[in-house]
Amino acid sequence: MSQISRRGLLKTGAAASVLAATGLPAKAAPKRGGRLRAALSGANTSDSWDGRTHSDLFMIASASGCVFDCLTETAADGTLVGELAESWEASADAKTWTFNLRQGVTFHNGKSFGADDVIESLQMHTAEGAKSAAKPIVSAITDMKKLGEHQVQFTLAAGNADFPFLLSDYHILMFPAGQIEEAIANGIGTGLYSVVSFDPGVRFVGKRVESHYKGDTAGYFDEIEYIAVNDNTARMNALMTGQVDAVNRIDFKVEALLKANPAVRIQEVTGNQHYTFPMLTKIAPFDNVHVRQALKYGINRQELVDKILLGHGQVGNDTPIGPANPYYAGDMEQLAYDPDKAKFHLNAAGLDSLDIDLSASNAAFEGAVDAAQLYQASAAAGGININVVQEPADGYWSNVWLKKPFCASYWSGRATEDWMFSTAYEAGVPWNDSQWEHPRFQELLLSARAELDTTKRREQYREMQEILRVEGGVLVPMFANYVQAVSNTVASPDVVGNLWQMDNARMAERWWVA
Repeated sequence: MSQISRRGLLKTGAAASVLAATGLPAKAAPKRGGRLRAALSGANTSDSWDGRTHSDLFMIASASGCVFDCLTETAADGTLVGELAESWEASADAKTWTFNLRQGVTFHNGKSFGADDVIESLQMHTAEGAKSAAKPIVSAITDMKKLGEHQVQFTLAAGNADFPFLLSDYHILMFPAGQIEEAIANGIGTGLYSVVSFDPGVRFVGKRVESHYKGDTAGYFDEIEYIAVNDNTARMNALMTGQVDAVNRIDFKVEALLKANPAVRIQEVTGNQHYTFPMLTKIAPFDNVHVRQALKYGINRQELVDKILLGHGQVGNDTPIGPANPYYAGDMEQLAYDPDKAKFHLNAAGLDSLDIDLSASNAAFEGAVDAAQLYQASAAAGGININVVQEPADGYWSNVWLKKPFCASYWSGRATEDWMFSTAYEAGVPWNDSQWEHPRFQELLLSARAELDTTKRREQYREMQEILRVEGGVLVPMFANYVQAVSNTVASPDVVGNLWQMDNARMAERWWVA
């Protein structure tokens, strides 16, 4: 028996690995009842129930956190547990995976859940014309076979020790086979909450599903109301005046006021969330590695941590692998602010100075515009003249990110290295937001993915982090803690998830009325 967790992904020495989906130690369930009201950022008027398009908290919390389920789930403590899958086992080379599905599960429209639903839901991500961030995960599957009504076997192009973790990705929701368009239109899943109303970019209301397969161990609220509030000040005011019970992304400038309010408590969780400045490396001047290196030396990382995060985080080293990852290279030489080195690399690129635009909006992360202006000031000493373009918050992710050559962005991080790299750094994947490609990095990515020896895997991931630090097309100046606020009328577990905001976006499932 081998266990998959964030700290030990797959141990060798067994012909096959069988993973029971047991989860956290059992305890008495809190009393059910009441309504959870949360003001959340990350909403857009273009939002829908199509999980392939989800990119920010509002829809992640509404979809995978309420209305839909995935096959697996990352628990609050970082271990992998089953959701619609009860257990799974792998061949010795981690290329063939067999999943045993839960029985007795129904969709909100009464349809029974089974193997056909799994196969059709996964095929959505590789369909012609599909724009799915999970396409790299699903396209690695060369064959999907229905072994029975509640058993599915996947064959991968190459071994992947992280495969069960990848199936917890919030894009890979389970839809009813033959009814997918209807399910996307109306929000029909197997989750703990069914849709009462949904106004894209405005509001979602859900009600608890009676006789749910999770029983009384999750989903304690009778109703859920998520209100889209992208404006940070408005979110804080909604909590302070009692209009809502919880908010994400608190404004650090008003943290003292929140702490002084006896009706409110702060939740701060250290994870892999990182704030970034990606540049499109196939567009000049970002196609020149010396220009990229000049930009890396032109940013004062510690200043951003001090002034933007107000200490709620740590400096980044231009790699997305963070302190909550098992192969985090925390001892790697830290890139430091050095205007002279910035000038040196500009000269190596054949430039005396550099004039560029940097698009930013607080939709990217709270304080992104201020961070861009601080970067503007620090880079000037190295001969880099940054023009900060303040973009509208609404539509930022559809109109700016992946489209403007240099912009502000953020990532929640992922539980495993391969999950993060295959989502945002593998050559050709939809969310590679720098369009960066590197032959050695790609070679290591494929090798490490199938490597079951922990020591060898650690060496490979370290080299990949070093390549990104020197040559990559994404500046990762800081890792930001998740800092959110909750009314004392709502209770939460002692351990709060750090994979996504708001307890892995599952507060509707895990919290309850105090």
